[in-house]
Amino acid sequence: MNFDYSDDQKFLKDEARKFLEARSPTSAVRVVLNDADISYDKALWKAVAEQGWLGAAIPEEHGGLGLGHVELCAIAEELGRSLAPIPFASTVYFVAEAIMLAGNDEQKSYLLPKIAAGEIIGCYATSEGPGAVDGGSLNCTVSGGKLNGVKIPVTDGDIADVALVLASEGGRPGLFLVDLNDASVTRETLKSLDPTRSVAKLTFKDAPVKAVGAAGEGWTITEQVFDRAAVLLAFEQVGGAGKCLEMAKEYALERYAFGRVIGSYQAIKHKLADMYVKNEVARSNAYYGAWALNTNAAELPAAAAAARIAGSEAYWFASKENIQTHGGMGFTWEVDCHLYYRRSRQLALVAGGPKVWKERLVSQLERRNAA
Repeated sequence: MNFDYSDDQKFLKDEARKFLEARSPTSAVRVVLNDADISYDKALWKAVAEQGWLGAAIPEEHGGLGLGHVELCAIAEELGRSLAPIPFASTVYFVAEAIMLAGNDEQKSYLLPKIAAGEIIGCYATSEGPGAVDGGSLNCTVSGGKLNGVKIPVTDGDIADVALVLASEGGRPGLFLVDLNDASVTRETLKSLDPTRSVAKLTFKDAPVKAVGAAGEGWTITEQVFDRAAVLLAFEQVGGAGKCLEMAKEYALERYAFGRVIGSYQAIKHKLADMYVKNEVARSNAYYGAWALNTNAAELPAAAAAARIAGSEAYWFASKENIQTHGGMGFTWEVDCHLYYRRSRQLALVAGGPKVWKERLVSQLERRNAA
């Protein structure tokens, strides 16, 4: 196993960084943050689609580039580093992965080319309020091809065109495709800690649906999709945590206190060292997850959980310590530190919080030991 990018993947990653530094600086992120009427950067979304990133892991026969998941991981890391305010994760990590995993030929032929071209935005609706999602206790129900119920919160639900909804049909969990532009769907944008990644409440009243995957397999499919998304989200977290460390280091080397750069003080050195260690642990776990994802290895569920846990912890810690390193000015609106803190909190809760993933990791390890 070679847990590192190939030369071609490094080139892709470098080009993605240059592109995002030019097209998604923090000033562009702040435009979305400051304007309540703007949910995402439409120009950046179009540009990313033109780069082919949306279809990086989608097969060529369905309009994608067919590169593979490691290349998508490299792109995800740079998207996390730049705080790109676009619905990339919801559309690509969740919806596209679910359709490639469980969709029928008609669904693949219709949805995947549109996703690759950036013509539609998708979201994955599982949560129905506080607490972990459980496929055995769903209030959203499907009967006679009609969906009724409420999903809250749904990341990018206010801007998505389609949703994959986890709902109960005949007492069994199923996964269903819904057109969110249908009159039977009501959307309400919710306030959140990170407005650059919008969330919504979706209400369905006899909304027409199409099943994705076999009947009663909704929760099984969702767990598999979450494993795939967890690895990709971990790379976004690694990218963001790495940027926080860079910001803290640069500030520590230019800020003077009592006639010395603050980076020369032991307390600051320890902060930076602790950030570096956690970031490297997260990166190692993310690389292992990327290998498992790209090869569809049996270790994927455990690797995904480990990557998710390490990524969430590293990003939160790095974003927090970045603020502390900047001192009093780190808490101000004008300094960019809070942008990364916001995103670290948002990413940590997508597809379940750290507690959920710790329980999943323990379960996977118990199963492995029992076998």
